[in-house]
Amino acid sequence: MTNPAVAVHGLTKIFPVPFHRQSIVAVKDLNLRIDPGEVYGLLGPNGSGKSTTLKIILGLVSPTRGRTEIFGGDSRLVESREAVGFLPENPYFQKFLTGEETLHFFGRLCGLRGAALKNRVNELLRLVRLDRARNRRLGTYSKGMLQRIGLAQALIHDPRLVVLDEPTAGVDPAGSREIRDLILNLKERGITVLLSSHLLAQAQEICDRVGILADGVLVREGHLQELIAIENQTELVVADASDELVRDIESLLSRSNAKLIERRKSTTTLERLFLEATKNDEGTTKQK
Repeated sequence: MTNPAVAVHGLTKIFPVPFHRQSIVAVKDLNLRIDPGEVYGLLGPNGSGKSTTLKIILGLVSPTRGRTEIFGGDSRLVESREAVGFLPENPYFQKFLTGEETLHFFGRLCGLRGAALKNRVNELLRLVRLDRARNRRLGTYSKGMLQRIGLAQALIHDPRLVVLDEPTAGVDPAGSREIRDLILNLKERGITVLLSSHLLAQAQEICDRVGILADGVLVREGHLQELIAIENQTELVVADASDELVRDIESLLSRSNAKLIERRKSTTTLERLFLEATKNDEGTTKQK
């Protein structure tokens, strides 16, 4: 049986509050499985435990209880992270470096040298559509360009898993669309993507499965189309059908020239599912 790209078992993280007797439960009894090659979206309001979960998976924060694995290996071990690329929500770069110099720097940190490094840098600059800006200093890059160079550095060592924390935060619609296309490109290459995001419409476009966190608890999880399906409703998509045929379609299809193009469950939107899943006890939605 193939090891999952990411496995989370009974994960709990409790942060003590200095000078107070209470503590904060950031994540509670979380279980996740992310299969190789899929795009998984971890969604939730601010303070729901998304970033804490990502940091524990990456070995940056120790769990209070439970364990996390990357391709079957304990994520606390340094060697498990050799297969992982990471783009934090607010990456920091040396603004005096050019895009090309930045990727050379990170490539050398990952052990690349010579022609292999040069070829990899050229490949990634083309992939993130920054080839023409390769010699510009990062201080002149837009927010969207910085996110794309950040994604390139996360890919420099050809990882099998890419973890993205709010990859389109602060990016304009055009830049957001470019990053979305890059994530879909990674999926086509068989790279597993784990992302946290608050842009629900975009997550709905690119994610195979999603998990919704609220107060550190996983309140919804599963394949996207199953989650947003409306129970007991079915849509029929028919070509060349008259109004009369639409009104009585099930009985008339066998006696007409109409073609049944598709039959599927009616769906809600991921945004509506998110809002319903994260309502508090008073029936109001948690603030982001």
